Amino acid sequence: MKLIQITDIHYVPGKRVLYGLNPYERLTLCIADINTNHADADLCIITGDLTHNGLIEAYEDLRTCLSTLSIPYHFVIGNHDNRENIKKVFPDTPFDESGFIQSTVDTAAGRLILLDTVEQGCDWGSYCEKRLDWLLAVLEASRDRKIYLFMHHPPFKIGLPCLDRIRLIDGSDDLYKIIEPYKNIQHIFLGHAHRPVSGSWNGIPFSILRGTNHQVPFDFDAFEAVPKSHEPPSYGIIFLEPKQTTVHFHDYLDNSVYPYRPSPGQMRI
Repeated sequence: MKLIQITDIHYVPGKRVLYGLNPYERLTLCIADINTNHADADLCIITGDLTHNGLIEAYEDLRTCLSTLSIPYHFVIGNHDNRENIKKVFPDTPFDESGFIQSTVDTAAGRLILLDTVEQGCDWGSYCEKRLDWLLAVLEASRDRKIYLFMHHPPFKIGLPCLDRIRLIDGSDDLYKIIEPYKNIQHIFLGHAHRPVSGSWNGIPFSILRGTNHQVPFDFDAFEAVPKSHEPPSYGIIFLEPKQTTVHFHDYLDNSVYPYRPSPGQMRI
C-alpha cells in the first residue's frame, strides 16, 4: 500500500507570504508533484498545522487548494489549528465523543489511527484521560490487524531544545503506557518539528518530515524561540508492506538532479 504524508502547511488567507515564503504556492507545487508522480497512492494524511492562525478564511482557501489533490486525504490537527473553525469549514471531519478530532481509517495494509494532541492555545501538546480512553478502546478493537499511528506532536525528545520544549508534554508517559502492550503498532508518523528525523521510541519506529513552507534549522542552542529556515520543503511517500515500512522524504522543489546517463553495462552508483 502506498500513502502520502504532508505536514505543517501553515496556510494563511489571501495567498499571503509567511516567513518570507508563500504557503499557497508551496502547497500548490506539492499537490502538482503528487498528482504527477504519485496519483497511484491510496490516500494522503496531513499531520497537522493545516493553517498558521486557525482562521476561517485560511481553512476555506486551504479546502479549495486541497480539492485539486487527486487522491483522498485525511488530517490530524496541530497547535496552529482551531477545532471549531475546522468543524465549520470541513463539516465531515470525524470528532470523537469528547469533541477531539480523532478517528481511524481502515486500509488493506492495516488500521491508521489519527490522534489529536492539541492543547488549544498552546504550542506544546497534551493527551488527556478522555483521549487516552478513546485510544485504548480503539487499540483493544484492533488487536487482529497492523496499526499505524499519525499525530502532530512527538511524545519524546528529539535533541533540539527549542522543539523538545513544545513536544507532547502533558500525557506522554501515559500515552506510552497505553500503547506499550500492543505489539502490532508498526510505526508512528509525526509532524510539528519541521525537520527530517527518524528513529525509534521504546522500540516503535517513527518518522518526522519537513513542512511544505518554512523549516526549523538544525540548531542545538536555540531554546526559547523557535528559529526558522528556508531549507527545502518535502512530503513523504510511504510504502506499507506485510513485513516492512518504507518512508521516502521527497524534497519536491529540488532541481539538482545531475543528467548522468551510464554507458551500456555500467550501473554504478
